[in-house]
Amino acid sequence: MEVSASVRDYFIHLVNDVFPNLTTEDPLYTVLALGSTLIIAAFIYIIARLLVRPQIASWVYKSNNKWDNALQEHGFFRPLMHLFPALFIYVATPVLIDDEAVMHGMVIKSAQLYMLYSGLLALYAMLSTVEDVYNASALSRRAPITGFIQVTKLAFAIITILLSISLIVDRSPLLIVSGLTAIAAVLLLIFRDTILGFVAGIQIAANRMFNTGDWIAMPKYEVDGEILEIGLTNVKVQNWDKTISTLPTYSLTTEAVKNWRGMQESGGRRIKRAIYIDVHSIKLCDKDMLDRFSKIRYINEYIDKKKNELRAYHRDYSIDESDLLNNRKLTNIGTFRAYLEAYLRKHANINQELTLMVRQLPPNELGLPLEIYCFSAEKEWVKYEKVQSDIFDHVMAMLDLFDLRAYQRDGHLSLLAHREHSAYQQEAKVNARQGADNSAKQSTSESSDGSADESADERTERSVNTPAEPHSTPKA
Repeated sequence: MEVSASVRDYFIHLVNDVFPNLTTEDPLYTVLALGSTLIIAAFIYIIARLLVRPQIASWVYKSNNKWDNALQEHGFFRPLMHLFPALFIYVATPVLIDDEAVMHGMVIKSAQLYMLYSGLLALYAMLSTVEDVYNASALSRRAPITGFIQVTKLAFAIITILLSISLIVDRSPLLIVSGLTAIAAVLLLIFRDTILGFVAGIQIAANRMFNTGDWIAMPKYEVDGEILEIGLTNVKVQNWDKTISTLPTYSLTTEAVKNWRGMQESGGRRIKRAIYIDVHSIKLCDKDMLDRFSKIRYINEYIDKKKNELRAYHRDYSIDESDLLNNRKLTNIGTFRAYLEAYLRKHANINQELTLMVRQLPPNELGLPLEIYCFSAEKEWVKYEKVQSDIFDHVMAMLDLFDLRAYQRDGHLSLLAHREHSAYQQEAKVNARQGADNSAKQSTSESSDGSADESADERTERSVNTPAEPHSTPKA
């Protein structure tokens, strides 16, 4: 109090040097005191901004810590520079201006509001720094905290608004809060998405359902991409076509969502694709085919093993290999299936510790599906697609070696049409040949019949024209 009185007396002495008859009750004194306070406050802000803030930034960049750099990037020190002039105004105003003055209460409240909102901005910057530091740590892979940070910011914003209203109307904040219960239903309607998002954020964090960077797919919203941010009310997802989709946060817990995190954390990415084999190309293997297959490096041991098994089976059951009804033979489709499995077992980009098989699916109107089921060791999209394409390039190229044919609807119909046309031409040739043979036979028979008839007529004509010999009279 003594310091305040001395400061006030000194300021009055200075004012009286310019205005000798000026008293503290005069409005001009209040204006001069307020003006002097604002000028000094502005001078303090300039000093803080031009001298203190650059020095703090220099200390921050020289340190090896990352959190202070994050504070600097989010502007934590900028609102702090505003606190010094506001604090000076708040302290100097009661000293220089009487409590009964009209401007006293207004200036004090303005300084308090200014410090309140400057502190709120500094708190926002601190919370953003906490979020960045957390996201840079390994803990961020377990649970995101963006939603909780936003809830905290919202809570402090509401508290700041309530304190601001209480300062303006000179009422207790508890009284204002009690008055808000009357409009609770309206507030629930306004903050519906916020409340649902907050609850969903707790579920997501507690159950570790989703995290930033997860690949999710939601067909209902046509979303297929990586999560960029999980906020209090919205989730941002960058699709693979580089578009950004924004979803309600609670939709992650109420809608069907496929999360590919398990694939990313596992040892491989699944390959599950089938090719359709033309059933007309499936057949039993003869000796020439088996000899040809025995030269393939991946299945030469398989062929020898199967040959020995078949010989043992025929010997045990006394079956002659020439008996087509009772003997057993390998098929080209089964041998091809064994080849593909052996090929995948030797593939460098296939994870051998996960499920690997080549299986047949139920046949349909398109043929016999032969499915490859395995896991690529390459999980990155481009590399994964390259591995998958290389495998099926090889599969399609090897079909002809096993006398198999892939089904293709247009090509298959063309083949059938070609076969029908060839059969028709062959049948036409046979019919034409048979017709020619019948005509030749008929001509031969007709010429033979004509010669016979002509001979008979000639004989008849000769018998008619030749005079009869006189009968000799028997001698007595």
